[in-house]
Amino acid sequence: MQKNYKLSVPDIKERMRLDKYITRFIENASRTKVQKAINMGNVVVNGNFVKSNYMLKPWDEIEIELPVPEKQDILPEDIPLDIVFEDEYLLLVNKPAGMVTHPAYKNYSGTLVNAVMHYALKKNDSLSSLNGFERAGIVHRLDKDTSGLLVIAKDEDTHRRLSEQFFRHTIQREYNAIIWGTLKKKSGTIECRLGRDKKDRKKVAVITDEDEPGKIAITDYEIIKEFDFLSLIRLVLKTGRTHQIRVHLSSIGHPVFGDETYGGRTPHSIVLTGNIKSRIKNFLEEMPRQALHARVLGFTHPKTKEKMYFESELPLDMKNIISKA
Repeated sequence: MQKNYKLSVPDIKERMRLDKYITRFIENASRTKVQKAINMGNVVVNGNFVKSNYMLKPWDEIEIELPVPEKQDILPEDIPLDIVFEDEYLLLVNKPAGMVTHPAYKNYSGTLVNAVMHYALKKNDSLSSLNGFERAGIVHRLDKDTSGLLVIAKDEDTHRRLSEQFFRHTIQREYNAIIWGTLKKKSGTIECRLGRDKKDRKKVAVITDEDEPGKIAITDYEIIKEFDFLSLIRLVLKTGRTHQIRVHLSSIGHPVFGDETYGGRTPHSIVLTGNIKSRIKNFLEEMPRQALHARVLGFTHPKTKEKMYFESELPLDMKNIISKA
């Protein structure tokens, strides 16, 4: 089965190879797969066949035909779960860093969904199928390398009511992050519009052009502790956009420590000395992910109407960085 795509190159400042550009803008398209499609004549630019190393120009029109990978079965897997709370309606888990929430291309096993399915099967319990059985009742998500609290619904009505609370932003969501440098203001609010990055569709960017589509994102922050070149901060989500915290902090020059996607693996907002360079190198080796943890989750129980509030301790890798900072 083939899928057709059309890409219009914006007024880019730096020219880029065709194969690299397509890989950036089409999800799950590997460079090898794209190059093969180009060699087979399944990619044209402005109606012409070109090579993989064709250098794109502003306003080029690209037409692509790529094979769609077959959907794989999602199977229960005996993966340990850190269960924080459970009743007959919902389940709350503490997701470790490195675990994908939902199965996707190249990640059909080892996910939180696989683990939850096995847990429910073992208990002869149900899971909501509101958004498809492959979601296993998981109401929201965390990035693969973000740790912390997630809620899972066991029936459709519970799922629907929890989703409504997320939609209305009545869910209490607090995070802890280790960031580069120290903020000038000890507390404040970051507010801007977010949308897909023009240069890399897998990333999110701050949108400043009024004519470009974007959604308002609001994050409150407060400094907990400052160190030589890092800070531990508390963040409260007022909206829940993709990569919101990571993009917000990167946009003000203080990216999340260790965040490869948004500049967190290079020093920001600090004065470098020989000693600090050595410590940074050691810290980055200990933190191969973004130092971001979903610490608090609060909501109204969909059935009992009770106010629920849960906290999760910082994971060991973040504690280690803090203890040495």
